[in-house]
Amino acid sequence: MKSNLKQVYLVGGAVRDKLLNIKSKDNDYVVIGETPDTMQSLGFVPIGSDFPVYLHPKTKEEYALGRTERKSGKGYTGFVVDASPTVTLEEDLARRDLTINSMALDEHGNIIDPFNGQTDLQNKTLRHTTEAFVEDPVRVLRIARFLARYGSDWRIHPSTYELMRELKNKGELNHLVPERVWLETEKALGEKYPELYFEALQGLGIFPELERMVNVPQPANHHPEGDVFVHTMLVLRRAADLNFNLEARFAALTHDFGKALSFKKYGNLRGHEREGVAVIEAFCERLKVPNRFRDVGVLTSDNHTLCHTIDQLRPQTIHKLIVTNLNALVHPERFIAFTQACQCDAQGRGETLVDKPYPQAAKLRAIHTELQKMDKKLVVQNALKNGKKGPEIGEEVKLAEINCIKAFLKHEKSQAQ
Repeated sequence: MKSNLKQVYLVGGAVRDKLLNIKSKDNDYVVIGETPDTMQSLGFVPIGSDFPVYLHPKTKEEYALGRTERKSGKGYTGFVVDASPTVTLEEDLARRDLTINSMALDEHGNIIDPFNGQTDLQNKTLRHTTEAFVEDPVRVLRIARFLARYGSDWRIHPSTYELMRELKNKGELNHLVPERVWLETEKALGEKYPELYFEALQGLGIFPELERMVNVPQPANHHPEGDVFVHTMLVLRRAADLNFNLEARFAALTHDFGKALSFKKYGNLRGHEREGVAVIEAFCERLKVPNRFRDVGVLTSDNHTLCHTIDQLRPQTIHKLIVTNLNALVHPERFIAFTQACQCDAQGRGETLVDKPYPQAAKLRAIHTELQKMDKKLVVQNALKNGKKGPEIGEEVKLAEINCIKAFLKHEKSQAQ
């Protein structure tokens, strides 16, 4: 571990994970009392532009010179960095965000823990290391993401949450770069408890679309769980429990973005499906969300009620849903994510409904499979033989697809009798 260096310590998440008996993805080291010249003379390869970070010549693990950081401007780009050999280990640990990330491990296996991170780890408490927490607004997102990783038996210490509120009140959260907000949000969506990320950030102005959901009522006969925000968090929780992919989880998060707007306009939730489209598009534009998330989010908002009511739909409407609205024959993965989000919407309505079967998704996927198996080339060839041209050929294909759906529904009905 030392590599001929005087003082080398394993730091940060690797120490935390070791104490939690979790395998760490990366090992990061801090080097105390050395200079860039010494590091490079020993074969370490510099990779940091803002501060001295190096790759070990053999292991390729990251080694950083101990440093302090002092705020010099708004946001999280304005910092003065001191990485001189006089910086101590404790000074380096003090600049880190949380006490559980401010521990070090020396070459003999001794833990250096000046900020009582081990105690907070045992108590499942997320607490800021020093008041310097407020110097980097990204830490607000990171602490929420730790909750999403560890679960509801963890908590943000009240004093730390006060600092988060302080960052909001001072306008520091307005300096969060959209791409960074999305980066942390995408990571949070992939955690085991993603809803806790959004719950922790409620009231901080980062996701106004979610804040507007609070106290928007829903019909109690369909939604015994409570308001739109409560429902949305349960839908996201269900998507995580079923281990659905990130696109399905994003659709679960955004599927009811239109309800607050519908309620404000009309005093009810009618038309919320279409109202949500523009809200999701604006959300994705603001945070630079990739198109693959935006597309499944928009399609789920606009069409989820059709999926719920598939048993009442005519074959022509089912065809329009699958082939036209969802373009499922061209984008089957997106279609699957849509059906999964719809399932979570139906099951994210409280404990009594969480395991209620949702046959609509399986039915829609089965029809999609039948359409995929249909010999479209043969339909086109027959249309050409019969003298059809241009749009007429497309109509023949559409008619064949609708007949395929009719045959499926007829077979389904006969099987049920």
